[in-house]
Amino acid sequence: MKNWLIFISVFMVSLSLVISILVLWKAEAPFRSIEDQAEQLALDAKALAIVSESYTYNGKHSYVTVFGVDEYGDKKAVFVPTNLEADSIKEVFLKDGITEKQALSVFKKEGNVQKVLNMKLGYEEPGAVWEITYLNDHDKLNYVYIMFKDGDWWTRITNL
Repeated sequence: MKNWLIFISVFMVSLSLVISILVLWKAEAPFRSIEDQAEQLALDAKALAIVSESYTYNGKHSYVTVFGVDEYGDKKAVFVPTNLEADSIKEVFLKDGITEKQALSVFKKEGNVQKVLNMKLGYEEPGAVWEITYLNDHDKLNYVYIMFKDGDWWTRITNL
C-alpha cells in the first residue's frame, strides 16, 4: 500500500510538472513567432545586416524591438510593428541616444525605488523611450518613460 501511495504521489507531481512546462511553452510560442518574423523583416528591409536580440514592447502600439548591426557596422535598434508593415518600421542608432545604464542612472535619482523589474527600449509618439518597470518602497507597481534621445522624463505611471 505504501508503494502505491509513493507511486501515485510521484506520478502526480511529474504529471503536473510536464503539464506546466507544456503550458508555458505554448504560451510563449506566439511571442517567439512574431519576434522571428520581425527579425526577418528587419533583415529583408535592409535595416539590419545582423540581428543580436529582440523582444516585444507593448505601449500605445505594439512593436518588436530588434537590436543589431547595419551594413556599415553601426549598432541600431529597429522598431517593427507587430502587424509587420514594412512602411511603419522605425529605427534609431544606439550611439545617438542614452544607454540603458545611463537611463537607469537618470531614473535612480528618483529615490523611492525598491526593485527594478524590467527595462525595455520601445517606441512611442515622441520617439524612442526607455520603459522602466519598478516597485516603489510601498510595493506599488510603477512605470517610468525616459526619452532615448536626451534622457529627459517623458511620462510616469505611478502607484498601480
